[in-house]
Amino acid sequence: MAEQNTRLGIWLMIATSFVFAMQDGISRHLGGTYNVWMVVMIRYWFFAAFVFAMAARMPGGLAAAVATRQPWVQAARGLLLALEVCVMVTGFVLLGLIESHAVFAAYPLLVAALSGPVLGEKVGWRRWTAIGIGFVGVLVILRPGIAVFSPAALVPLLAAFMFALYGLLTRYVARQDGAATSFFWTGTVGAATMTAIGIWFWEPMSGPDWAWMGVLCCTAALGHWLLIRAFEVAEASAIQPFSFLQLVFAAAIGIVVFGETLKWNVAAGAAIVVAAGLFTLWRARVKAAAGAAPPIAPEAPR
Repeated sequence: MAEQNTRLGIWLMIATSFVFAMQDGISRHLGGTYNVWMVVMIRYWFFAAFVFAMAARMPGGLAAAVATRQPWVQAARGLLLALEVCVMVTGFVLLGLIESHAVFAAYPLLVAALSGPVLGEKVGWRRWTAIGIGFVGVLVILRPGIAVFSPAALVPLLAAFMFALYGLLTRYVARQDGAATSFFWTGTVGAATMTAIGIWFWEPMSGPDWAWMGVLCCTAALGHWLLIRAFEVAEASAIQPFSFLQLVFAAAIGIVVFGETLKWNVAAGAAIVVAAGLFTLWRARVKAAAGAAPPIAPEAPR
């Protein structure tokens, strides 16, 4: 087991959040120019190659990585994450990085809310209160009933729901399968799914955009490598709160690169959502310290 180094783990998580925010910015550019299904398909080809390379270097090789007693659940995870990525990139194109990430930040609250019916976990009144407050923050962002509200704002909320369900299924399969097996199935099933869909939407891409696609694929591999290293050197409960910095980095990219504006309701709502999410993470840590099973660290959203 790797030596625990919380400070290094925090810096690795901050770097992970920055790399994934860059990835989202490139995804917004390419998704706004080319078909989203094709963009995500090419990204998954590179991701699958990265997963194969990682699996081949681990004890037992590919045979150990693919071995599972719950293939249908693993396949469902991979399918769900691939479709969630497509939905989220669509949100970037329709709404921009700032509003999409502000709404998506609610996914830890959805994980807490769904952990009872999906995994049979007990959710106490404190976390239910935090969940309720968090969704007040989502309403502040969406402003339902106001003339400027756009139904497109529900797209990242759908992505958050899909990723929360994916995270719960990841915790479910972790009861029998190791992280390497889940990671392998995530990449390979996602690549197969996106190839079956995206190949029908192929369109020519310019030379500069092929270069951006290459950078996108590299950020995906680098981001996941940084995430894996972060969880190797530090406890998930100590470093997971820093993943919320992806919202800050993505907002900065949206403002500087894409000329987006930070609206008061989005800033206020995002602050409420993040505060509620941090509280649920803290409560999970308290329960783990009290003797409950430690929470499974969620994978990166993209």
